Amino acid sequence: MANQVEEFNAYRAEMNEKILADNNKIIKRIFNLDTNAYMEGALDVKTKELLGLVASAVLRCDDCIKYHLETAYKVGLSKEQVMEALGIATLVGGTIVIPHLRRAYEFWEALEAQS
Repeated sequence: MANQVEEFNAYRAEMNEKILADNNKIIKRIFNLDTNAYMEGALDVKTKELLGLVASAVLRCDDCIKYHLETAYKVGLSKEQVMEALGIATLVGGTIVIPHLRRAYEFWEALEAQS
């Protein structure tokens, strides 16, 4: 299961490198904006990650969900906090979010298995 995390990160890193190597100013600015948006500010990093996770789940972006789950795990959010946020996402997004909830739960287990 931990291999799932490694595969996701390897693919993401490889493709980001290729995309950024094209030196597209707009894409580079979007990547930079994304990085800066999740830095400590008026909201702490943990809160921002939960917000990103909920938005990603409601928008049904599995890659985004994985990214925010891993960051949430790294910044020390508990499984209970993450699952409560995903519960809100499922409430807001509706039952169509449930398949993404399943994959999110599975990915969280993979993160825990890595440790």
